[in-house]
This record gives sequence, structure tokens and C-alpha cells, in this order.
Amino acid sequence: MQHILIVEDDLDIQELLQNFLQEVGYCVTVAGDGVEALSLFSKNQYHLILLDIMLPKIDGFGVCELIRSKSQIPIIMLTALNSEEEQIKGLDLQVDDYITKPFSMPILIRKIAAVLRRSGTLKEENHIISYKNLILDLDSYTALIDGHSFELTQREFEILKEFLTNQGRVLTRQILLDKLWQYDFYGDERVVDTHIKNLRKKLNIDFIQTIRGVGYKIEKEPKK
Repeated sequence: MQHILIVEDDLDIQELLQNFLQEVGYCVTVAGDGVEALSLFSKNQYHLILLDIMLPKIDGFGVCELIRSKSQIPIIMLTALNSEEEQIKGLDLQVDDYITKPFSMPILIRKIAAVLRRSGTLKEENHIISYKNLILDLDSYTALIDGHSFELTQREFEILKEFLTNQGRVLTRQILLDKLWQYDFYGDERVVDTHIKNLRKKLNIDFIQTIRGVGYKIEKEPKK
């Protein structure tokens, strides 16, 4: 399990980040100021740091500079300061990514996963999958939409995962049966329709499109 250090003095944002990251499977430690962050960093091992700039005692730039003198741990800066000068300063200190407040949680989760993959600490087969405001946790077989967790059956989860990993491709009922049911299926292929109907209702999603007479698909999500 990846361990993330959140350095944020706003208690509401701190709690929001902690709860959300734990919900999608990360281990989380929080620090409320720069001194506490450096102390925790010196005593523990982390895979990534979410670092606010406007911090008490030592600001985020100072924390980043001190950490960078000892480690190349991935750092994502979180800040309400969105000027070009602030971003350049952060990039000069070799931060891995930069996101301004207010931010989208699904986008933040996606950025974290991308940075961890680039750093080699997150394997492709062991991470989350995101699509719009939907997040799939491959370890716990749960789905989150806008931070709310939904329990899916194993089959529902596998169907949804299949769509998300085949964006833009039409999946026929037979393809889904062959891939997910394999030799366990001896019935009406319309069982696929029932599962998709349940998914749409349970998650209140509209991006699984019905291709009449063929099957289903979701459109490719534009790259951000």
C-alpha cells in the first residue's frame, strides 16, 4: 500500500484529503505545518507528498527545498496561489506536479496515480481506474463517484472495468460473456443487459451507451 504524507494547515481540506485518499486505498499521514512535515519525513518512509505552499513555521517552498536536498520523493504542490511566478518557483524546486485550489478530487487522484507510475512505485496492474467523476479501486472492488463509495457485485465491477479499459470500443454481449463469464455461463446472453441496467441505476451514470443490435460502449475520455 502506498503511503502519502499530506502537508496542509487548513483542517477542513486536510480531513477531506485524508478521508478521500484512504477511501481509494492509500495509507495517509497528515502534518499541519512545515516543521511537523520535516519531522515526519525524517522518521518515516513515504511514496509521495502532497504539499501546500502557505504553511505555518516553514512554507511549502522551504519544505520542498529541504526535502529535495535529501530525496527525490514525488511531490505534488497544492496551493491557492496560481500565478505563473509561483508555479515556476515550484517547478524550479523540482516538484513533480502542481495543482491549484479548488481542485477536483478525481483529477487529483489521477495525478497522484500518474506521478507514482512515473516514479516506479505504482504498478499498472495495481492501481485505480478513473473515468470522469468515477473511480474504480481494483483492490477493494469498490466504486466512488464524487467521493461517495458504492459496493458493486464482482460481475458489475468487472463489466465496468471492461468498459473503462476499452474506451471507444463497442463491446458485444458475446464479448463480455466470453471475457467475464467464460465457461460458467449457460443461459440467455441478455443477462448482460440486466447487469448494465443495474449499474446505471445503482451509480446513476449515463455514459454506458447502448449500440442497438450490437452491444455497448463508452466514449474515450478526452485527455486533460
